[in-house]
Amino acid sequence: MTVSDSPSTGHMPVLLRYDIAPGVTAFSTTRKGGVSQGLYGEFNINHYCGDDETCIAANTKALCRLLGIENAHLVYPHQVHGTVVRQIEADWPLLTDDVHKQLLEGVDAVMTDVAGLCIGVSTADCIPVLLYDEAHHACAAIHAGWRGTVARIAEKAVQAMIKAYHTDASQIKAVIGPGISLDNFEVGDEVYEAFAQAGFDMERIAHRYAKWHIDLWEANRLSLLRMGVVGTNIHIAGICTYNQAGRFFSARRLGIASGRIFTGITFSS
Repeated sequence: MTVSDSPSTGHMPVLLRYDIAPGVTAFSTTRKGGVSQGLYGEFNINHYCGDDETCIAANTKALCRLLGIENAHLVYPHQVHGTVVRQIEADWPLLTDDVHKQLLEGVDAVMTDVAGLCIGVSTADCIPVLLYDEAHHACAAIHAGWRGTVARIAEKAVQAMIKAYHTDASQIKAVIGPGISLDNFEVGDEVYEAFAQAGFDMERIAHRYAKWHIDLWEANRLSLLRMGVVGTNIHIAGICTYNQAGRFFSARRLGIASGRIFTGITFSS
């Protein structure tokens, strides 16, 4: 899979793009190309992290213009580190903003088979996962922090796609986007135990330095494999947000009062 940065012109966002399938635009935003200031600078579209709403609106408009979609076609939830997967249907653009907010509250994964909608999730060290089913033109975007990963949200999203779209897991193309690496994700014993009790292969995902460290990239890859996604169809970006906090937002590096990466996917009809 080809991964590349798109160039920025003026205040247009710089995107890390994933060549996941023909006719599909899959990407993660970087910090570059927006108008937000300080620890939100430059590009943030998340409403829940304390950024100025005027900047959020300008950045959102710029992203939608770059993607060639209306603002109402950009869909992302208010995440709570849970495992709710929300299906976005064809009537989405006709619903009111209040209904949008209700449907997206407390949701950590979204999926759709509607062309022209861009679904995505927000992260800043947590792991974003994108799924695409080319046969049924369906996709999902997943927010997998450590709690969601322990609860196997990636597996729940695959199950939801199988039920809703008759997806064949072996045909799914997956991207595991920028997030914190094992080297920088130090955790307490209780987090290690949570993964162990959830049945993860701890020899594969954990390493003991002064404290335990967990590999969330590998944990989510193993979850996808367990659902039947083929290893060669899973691309790991391999970008540590903590190490690259100048390019991508990192809550551990910058604090929670900072911007968020948006990892999204959309496809044409």
